[in-house]
Amino acid sequence: MNEHFLKKTLSKLNIGGLRYFDSIGSTNDEALAWATEDARDLSIVIADEQTQGRGRLNRKWFTPKGSALAFSLILRPAAPLRPHLSRTVGLAALSIAESCRALGLAPRIKWPNDVLLNGKKAAGILTETVWSGDSVDSVVVGMGINVHSASVPPQERLQFPATSLEDELGKDIPSRDEILYNILNSFIHWRARMGTDELIKAWEESLAFRGEQVQVKAGGEDQVTGQLLGLESDGSLRLRDANDKSITVRFGDVSLRPAA
Repeated sequence: MNEHFLKKTLSKLNIGGLRYFDSIGSTNDEALAWATEDARDLSIVIADEQTQGRGRLNRKWFTPKGSALAFSLILRPAAPLRPHLSRTVGLAALSIAESCRALGLAPRIKWPNDVLLNGKKAAGILTETVWSGDSVDSVVVGMGINVHSASVPPQERLQFPATSLEDELGKDIPSRDEILYNILNSFIHWRARMGTDELIKAWEESLAFRGEQVQVKAGGEDQVTGQLLGLESDGSLRLRDANDKSITVRFGDVSLRPAA
């Protein structure tokens, strides 16, 4: 992967700008800084290696050189999309899932921000917001995809089973440039439909553990167990507990697991 080939590959897409790094601490940190300056909508920061990659809940994201896709998109939402910004993580997850499906895989989205292959984590998403007073100035969407086997963290570092595209396909896989193009192409397609029921329906149909019993721990609250029914219109999770009561789980410090 290098800047020249990335620019050539992405030239057919209407991206706002590109910053490429052989190695960087965190693409999200770079994107957040760029967002406070002059970054245009749909600008991208991408790195061949991250040394301080971040996931949700301050977890480290493992990105060895030459093994994964690690990039961050800068979004400057237009007024019609601002009421639907809570759907951004679903938009990103759906874009990754579609690119995996095009390779013949069967991805599932583990709400709110992971993509699973055969029940193992293959990709994660971290969204962060830049504010201007009380208004959203921009949203940074960080995505990490395990492409080659070397991108899967050592077993002792895992909090959830992990895999890679290479492990699951068991054959030659497309270049990271091509995979990135497919993800961004899907992202642009679904972003235009971000405010529609179509996006929620597609996200919901891809949910992992749908119809199954799951355990959800949100922040410091007690753990909630229930049947995963689907999504609310804002992308929140809808469960049904043992008393047939409907429960809505909002975004935030959330951890979801299948029930034992």
